[in-house]
Amino acid sequence: MSAISLALVIFGIMLAFMVVRVPISVAMFTAGAIGYVMQTGWGPFSSFINTQAFARFASYDLSVIPLFILMGHFATQGGISRALFGFAAGVMGRFKGGLAMASILACAAFGAICGSSVATAATITGVALPEMKRHGYSGRLATGTLAAGGTLGILIPPSVPLVIYAILTEQNIAKLFAAAMVPGIIAMLGYMVAIAIYVRLVPGQAPEVDNDRPPLTLASLLGILPIAVIFIIVFGGIYGGWFTPTEGAAVGAAATLVAALLKREITWAKFKLCFYATAESSAMIFLIFIGADLMNSALALTQVPNQLAGVVGGWGLSPLMVVTAILLFYVVLGAVMDELSMLLLTIPIFFPMVMALDFGMAKESTAIWFGIMVLMTVGFGMLAPPVGLNVYVVNGLAKDVPISESYKGVMPFLISDTLRTTLLLLFPGISLWLVKYVS
Repeated sequence: MSAISLALVIFGIMLAFMVVRVPISVAMFTAGAIGYVMQTGWGPFSSFINTQAFARFASYDLSVIPLFILMGHFATQGGISRALFGFAAGVMGRFKGGLAMASILACAAFGAICGSSVATAATITGVALPEMKRHGYSGRLATGTLAAGGTLGILIPPSVPLVIYAILTEQNIAKLFAAAMVPGIIAMLGYMVAIAIYVRLVPGQAPEVDNDRPPLTLASLLGILPIAVIFIIVFGGIYGGWFTPTEGAAVGAAATLVAALLKREITWAKFKLCFYATAESSAMIFLIFIGADLMNSALALTQVPNQLAGVVGGWGLSPLMVVTAILLFYVVLGAVMDELSMLLLTIPIFFPMVMALDFGMAKESTAIWFGIMVLMTVGFGMLAPPVGLNVYVVNGLAKDVPISESYKGVMPFLISDTLRTTLLLLFPGISLWLVKYVS
């Protein structure tokens, strides 16, 4: 069997398992194991499994993932999300579509202490969806807004997918967080503009005048104070050189727990739930790590990734066209895979290919810029049909809204995503200008 045929068999086995709803970690592990054994035999395979699992999980950098996840759960169970939406609604409620814009603001602020797209979408939906329904917003606009707003959980640092990219490519996490800051803010503003345009072009999606808008009070302002303090402590500490990103994640989790305790909304049962949910999410991510490691190792033995890089180089395409093709591939892949699986499976293949191209930038700048571009595209995949994981999560909480309406609701935000991604693709300096201030 030729190398290309074997690589296709490995991918085919993985996709076949995914079709019958086998967890992605098991699908990648099984396909990788079959491909590895076919090329090396059982002895080398056993040795690889024995050493690779320990080598992967012994990495100190990996501890940042459960810590940021725990930070998000403390914020969720501590009632911080309600305070965020209350303040945002008070600020934006005077505008047409203001509660939808407030949901975007709340998602952005919550994403600054969460790092998960799905968690951000689910948390803010529980608070914002009933309010938007009560004020006469359509199910299409409400669910589409909340699904799109959820992607800000990974676009605005801290971001679990960005941490994984940093680990896979051996890049500086602090610099990647700095690079994601401006694109994340642009995403937030772009979504708010999309709402303002949509409610004026499509009648009946939001009330014309909302006389029952939430008031902006001193109490609502004080309610967001914990978020600001946590953000300053974590990122001020990281960029001030007081602690590493991993230590910052631990400090952030502790600070979020203190904030939740001060609000007196976190019970012993909720406290335990935070750790159980963190353990469940972390275990899922780490299992995907092992499955992706084995899958990528099996593919590396076929030499197909190197051959692919050589073929692409021989086409004579410009570096920008190559990156555009990779991003379009991510959009397609997002229809069948979640964001973590996509990164773990593809970055070991695409990253060396991109780093071999000349973009007129330093290699570190190229690596950071490409990471931000991938992050933008992964966020697109969380919304795009036929899967769009965020859409499914939000629609599952809005039981009276058909899934087709939710997909129609995300279309204005996908247009905004397309414009933003194109802007960042053509002007890498937008992502990189903050990085030069990070040592």
